[in-house]
Amino acid sequence: MRRTAAIVGVGYSGFRSISPDLSYKEMMYEAAAKAYEDAGVDPQRDIESFVSVAEDFNEGTSIFDEYVPDQIGGALKPVHTIPGDGIHGLIAAYMQLLTGAMDIVMVEAHSKASNALTLSDVMAYAMEPIYNRPLGANPHFIAGMEMNRYLHSTGTTEEQCAQVVVKNRGNGFLNPSAAHGARVDLEMVLSSETVFYPLKKLEISSHADGAVVMVLASGEVAEELTSLPIWIRGVGWCNETPSLETRDWEGATYARKSAEMAYGMAGIRHPWQEIDFAEIDDTYAYKELQHMEALNLCRKGEAGHLVQEGATELDGAFPVNPSGGTLGVGHLLDASGLGRALEVVLQLRGEAGERQLGEVETGLAFGWRGVPTTSGAAVVLSV
Repeated sequence: MRRTAAIVGVGYSGFRSISPDLSYKEMMYEAAAKAYEDAGVDPQRDIESFVSVAEDFNEGTSIFDEYVPDQIGGALKPVHTIPGDGIHGLIAAYMQLLTGAMDIVMVEAHSKASNALTLSDVMAYAMEPIYNRPLGANPHFIAGMEMNRYLHSTGTTEEQCAQVVVKNRGNGFLNPSAAHGARVDLEMVLSSETVFYPLKKLEISSHADGAVVMVLASGEVAEELTSLPIWIRGVGWCNETPSLETRDWEGATYARKSAEMAYGMAGIRHPWQEIDFAEIDDTYAYKELQHMEALNLCRKGEAGHLVQEGATELDGAFPVNPSGGTLGVGHLLDASGLGRALEVVLQLRGEAGERQLGEVETGLAFGWRGVPTTSGAAVVLSV
């Protein structure tokens, strides 16, 4: 019989557009302390392994693993760093539990984006080095080109993309932890500056600082620690080609294959019927629509209409990004995916406050590492 695993504790610090009063270590410590209290565990006594999600380039520090153990209580314990999206780290922790070698593992991801003065240069370094990086272009131009192709191939309109911003910023307004929640209307979005045609300024998520920590436990231990474990039913990930010449410009292959793996593991055949809501990457407004279709939450070309009709609102048939997504909460660099999973956990536990959905039992979280990558990861969670 395959081992089971669940999330038994969560904690977070932030999320703020700027945090000059806190170091990343202090944010990590705060989030970890809350998660350990929530799970009822002691890091030195109970937790057997620690996973941190971080990218040396974002941190400005080489071999970032060395700067992790102290503030999360992982000194003299196994600690390793995943340079990917936060859900990649969650999956790594989950797989450690499935080996049977461990019963309690934690995962941490964070962002101190306000410390980085040239994030676009960091992004550019991830571009294919021989043919693409020498172009010297701001990597956001990739999103503009992809958005243009997506609109053309699906018939999605710019108004429908703008509606994503209205919805997610509005949801963020109900989230006390969101850094960029706001009441905006369609006209405000459509009239904002076009920065990477046809991508407008308000359709690009702004960064935020913060940290997210989750404690995972094997099935038997999880039931001993909490009366409401959030079960990990399925996980999936995919890394597509990094080059501009060979990538899929309209279908988000990385999202489709990540979802297929997660759904297969979870035994889900009709995700739009068996999943109650989703938290998915919306780094750019059109990405929410593209990802909805790639994740098989609707048919190709339907996502824009669903958003326009209100189906993805908090009171809609299939809520998407009730937290506000990255457009409302803020883009947490490599912690963004774990931020999506955090909202799924809070919703399933009935702890989402004013944005709490009705009776929900199963949620999907999907994270994308962002431009210029084609790397994604998905997780299906349920009560």
